[in-house]
Amino acid sequence: MSTEEIAPRHLELDSWPVPHMLAAMYEGQLAAVAAVGPALAAIARAVEDAVPALRRGGRLIYAGAGTSGRIAVQDGAELTPTFDWPPERLVFAMAGGQEALMRSVEGAEDDEAAGTRAMAEAGVGGDDVVVGIAASGTTRFTIAVLRAAAAAGAVTIAVANNAGAPLFDVAGHRILVETGAEVVAGSTRMKAGTAQKVVLNLFSTAVMVRLGRVYGGLMVDMRASNAKLRRRAVAIVARLLDCSQADAARWLQQADGDLKTAVLLGFGIDRGEARRRLELHAGNLRAAIEETGREQG
Repeated sequence: MSTEEIAPRHLELDSWPVPHMLAAMYEGQLAAVAAVGPALAAIARAVEDAVPALRRGGRLIYAGAGTSGRIAVQDGAELTPTFDWPPERLVFAMAGGQEALMRSVEGAEDDEAAGTRAMAEAGVGGDDVVVGIAASGTTRFTIAVLRAAAAAGAVTIAVANNAGAPLFDVAGHRILVETGAEVVAGSTRMKAGTAQKVVLNLFSTAVMVRLGRVYGGLMVDMRASNAKLRRRAVAIVARLLDCSQADAARWLQQADGDLKTAVLLGFGIDRGEARRRLELHAGNLRAAIEETGREQG
């Protein structure tokens, strides 16, 4: 496996001055990001397949072990505050359970039965989207998760950093990011982990955009759960309506904090009609605004 190889260039790494050491690590991080480029087409296909399933009410399920599992959990956990993705439509299958988020659980990644069991307990089905991440692509737990999910008819996506990984054999979508040897041999939390985070950032954000949770590059489905986010919500409404912050705050209050509804209120639509239009267009603010514009124009 290329991720386990020893890079000759770094054999004397521990004897280098710190600036040289950091420069080598930094170059590795840049290379990891660049390695995602050839995988963009595969990521796009996964997005296009995932969106219809999620529109039918499916869940996003992330699976992994060790570093890969923790990166997966981080990506999924950020979807609720950023895009107001329902937490009940998020499932995390982490080898070793929640304890493994904080410390290594020995042998958990080799537990195939646990991976199969996780999908059975989740009741995975045809409307679910299951993303399995493993740098080596050989993690038995994650392979078992994707195999069980595929058997249940779910959309399955494998992300790995080694060509020919067994993980790809059990997934409908194969996202290969060849990051090669690590600066510290085998430490896949570095280059491989960085590339995995980039892939998941791209995938989940593109999915949320396609689901209408972004408008004009703005987080219009954001959950304003603290003072900073409430200020951001006011700023977004003010920007989209080209109105004062005071008016934006008033419309947000009338909309019970729902940003999309507040924007439509600013077009002179009452709250009930605004929500009806959003429901009609599956929450797509652009479509709702265009309908309003046709009526008013």
